[in-house]
Amino acid sequence: MLKGKKIVLGITGSIAAYKAAYLVRLLIKKGAEVQVVMTPSAKEFITPVTLSPLSGKPVVSEFFTANSGQWNSHVDLGIWADLMLIAPATASTIGKMANGIADNMLITTYLSMKAPVMIAPAMDLDMYKHPSTQRNLSMLQSYGNMIIEPTSGELASGLEGKGRMEEPENIVAKIESYFASKESLLGKTVMITAGPTYEKIDPVRFIGNHSSGKMGYALAEECAERGAKVLLVSGPVSLKISHPNVERYDVTSAGEMYAKVNELFGQTDIAILCAAVADFTPEQSYDQKVKRGVDDLVIRLKPTQDIAKSLGLQKKTGQVLVGFALETNDEETNANKKLVSKNLDFIVLNSMNDKQATFGYDTNKITIIESHGNKTEFPLKSKKEVAGDIIDKVLEYSK
Repeated sequence: MLKGKKIVLGITGSIAAYKAAYLVRLLIKKGAEVQVVMTPSAKEFITPVTLSPLSGKPVVSEFFTANSGQWNSHVDLGIWADLMLIAPATASTIGKMANGIADNMLITTYLSMKAPVMIAPAMDLDMYKHPSTQRNLSMLQSYGNMIIEPTSGELASGLEGKGRMEEPENIVAKIESYFASKESLLGKTVMITAGPTYEKIDPVRFIGNHSSGKMGYALAEECAERGAKVLLVSGPVSLKISHPNVERYDVTSAGEMYAKVNELFGQTDIAILCAAVADFTPEQSYDQKVKRGVDDLVIRLKPTQDIAKSLGLQKKTGQVLVGFALETNDEETNANKKLVSKNLDFIVLNSMNDKQATFGYDTNKITIIESHGNKTEFPLKSKKEVAGDIIDKVLEYSK
């Protein structure tokens, strides 16, 4: 799985730096190409002379090579790599990464990195628990970095607690798992709906909702990164997506989304209906702006066409259909009714009663309810992580 993968290994000034030698050796044995980048303080714990023969490459630590004046390009490293791993990552380096303090070669390489980044913290238990460290780790996660949680055990201070860097064998296993997941949807076509719909009253007014599209776009990005061809049917949002695997179709109303989704469904293996589609639309819309002077303006509404039900009736053997339910009360009861009536494989339940979830937030809290009765509750996470959880479940249904 790692054969031919290019990995930048960042090493910082921690007693756990000795484990980096094992990491390099394991990665090389798996077929990876490894470029070590060290902070100046890391060289106090393990020397470049040790690491260079293991990796087969000169270790990079300074911006310029001392003898020749050759510039070591952090930009080139950022383009070259398939993955950057920082192990061990000290509290100091984590703080600099979170806040963009680019005072050494490792941080500038991180800030230039085009590839995904994994971070394996190593520090004493009180440093790890400190609010500033936890805030910085949360900030790095919000940027899309993956944190490899430290383990509990005896620390360099002699104390017992959480802060030991994960063992090299387990880190390599996580890297292998990551690259395996990136190919898990190869050859699949996934259709995703995202955002709100706007139901026209007149040329300047509409009935809509507060959906930002963030969850749907996170799902589109996740599927594209896992190798799928993604057909993103998006209501009006301010978000942009540039992944080459994503084809975006912009619509405005529920009727337009219904038409586009039904047009595309036949060519999809998986459909994820994440959009907050209006259930009702005005019976009449006006060609000109309705003026304030109109007495007792009454807007009569009619139901919109049911996208999920339409696709559920068309669904063929082998197609996977996933719905979303946003509820304010009787959440599970309402979600289960939708699950059955729309012929979904599973439904993702959001509750408006959960704080920092649903519309507008970068975080979400979901429950997945499956057609065969299984229910899985997840804690509050970033929408990127939630997207990963949802797609992991999709893979259980997609053959």
